[in-house]
Parts: sequence; structure tokens; C-alpha cells
Amino acid sequence: TAETPIYLANSMNSLRLEGQKTAAIEILQQFNWQVPDWVIIPGGNLGNIYAFYKGFKMCKELGLVDRLPRLVCAQASNANPLYLAYQRANGDLKNLRKHYEAVKAKTTFASAIQIGDPVSIDRAIMALQDSNGLVEEATEEELMDAAARADRTGMFNCPHTGVALAALLKLRDRQVIGPNDRTVVVSTAHGLKFTQSKVAYHSKTLANMTCQFANPPVSVNEDLGSVMDVIRQKYQLK
Repeated sequence: TAETPIYLANSMNSLRLEGQKTAAIEILQQFNWQVPDWVIIPGGNLGNIYAFYKGFKMCKELGLVDRLPRLVCAQASNANPLYLAYQRANGDLKNLRKHYEAVKAKTTFASAIQIGDPVSIDRAIMALQDSNGLVEEATEEELMDAAARADRTGMFNCPHTGVALAALLKLRDRQVIGPNDRTVVVSTAHGLKFTQSKVAYHSKTLANMTCQFANPPVSVNEDLGSVMDVIRQKYQLK
């Protein structure tokens, strides 16, 4: 970028982190300055988790809140260098950096976090250490199932959000996150950016996946009358 007219937009750019940290401030504001117990964030290049930490930390230093939430970095199993380091360190955050090794990322539906050597690794580790956080992973089937399961509430989640939702489910199953813990799952994109994989899941055409939460799509002509006919029939409307 020093030699060409190209603008650096990834998490090496501090302005990006300054913008992203405002999401943490909004979370606190919307909760009337009550700190959630957990915040689960999809992690690839790991700028997101540091930016959220920076926002929460700033609010604490300003006296707006009295503590930090515990941060969870959720990684796709196909691109999980921080999770592997966390496992090798047996959850010891102090020794996390010592156990870190970059990996060659495999293909994942969560393509924006398909990163094997994250640029913000040191900042992410600092965020986890200061917030007493942890790291979880999700397989391809787990992340797609979690996104589809949440979609049944009326959302349309992206695969990256599916990674974070799968982490929530796994941590609840293990009783790490309690039944009364206030937990925020950060959604980093919209499902409309990933329609091909969403349609494939709901059509049950993804290899080696049962797609247990599939909602099979219905093909209709591209006009309002045809769409309304299907809706009326499905929901028995007059």
C-alpha cells in the first residue's frame, strides 16, 4: 500500500478497529450499561475480537461499566490456529502464545474467517487474557446446522454467525455458559451474501451433511401472484 494506490482495509488498519469497537459500546448502551456475561465473536484474522475488547475496555476505563464480559473467539474447524493453540495450552491463557502455530486453512463455508495465520493474533490473545476468555470451534456441519436452527426464529444468518452460534450451543451443553448467563452472539454478515450455500443446505445437497434443520425451498414463477399462491396454500390463508 505504500507503493500503490491501494487502501488497506483489513485489521492491520487501526481505523478499522476504531470503527468496529463501537459495536461493543452499542451492546452496553442497549443493555442500559449492564455488562453481558459472555460475548461470542467469530474469529479469522482476529481483528474483531480485539476491537470488541477495546470498546469494552474503554467503557470500563471511563467508568461507564465496572467489568469486562468474558470473550469467546469462535473459529471454524477448517481454519482454527487459535483454537488449536488453546487446546495445546490446556486452556491456560498465559501460555497461549507459546503454543500458537499458523496453519494452512482449509475451505470453509465461513469464507471470511478462512485464515490460517491471523495478523491480529497477539492482540487477540491479549484480549482473551484480560477478559478471561476462551476459544471454541465449529465443524462445517455444526456451523451450518446452527445457522439454520437460528433462522427458524426469523433471522437469516451467515455461516460466520453460524460458527458463533455453534460455539454457544457447545458451551451451553458443557455447562460452561450457564442457563441464566446473559450472552451476546455477534453476527458479522447477512445470509443474503451466502445464498448459494444456504440454498444447498436447505435443499439437502451438501455432501456429507444430514442438514437436519433444512427448510426445503419451493420454486415459483418470478411474480407476486405466484408467490402469494404458495404462501396462501402453505399457511392455509384465504
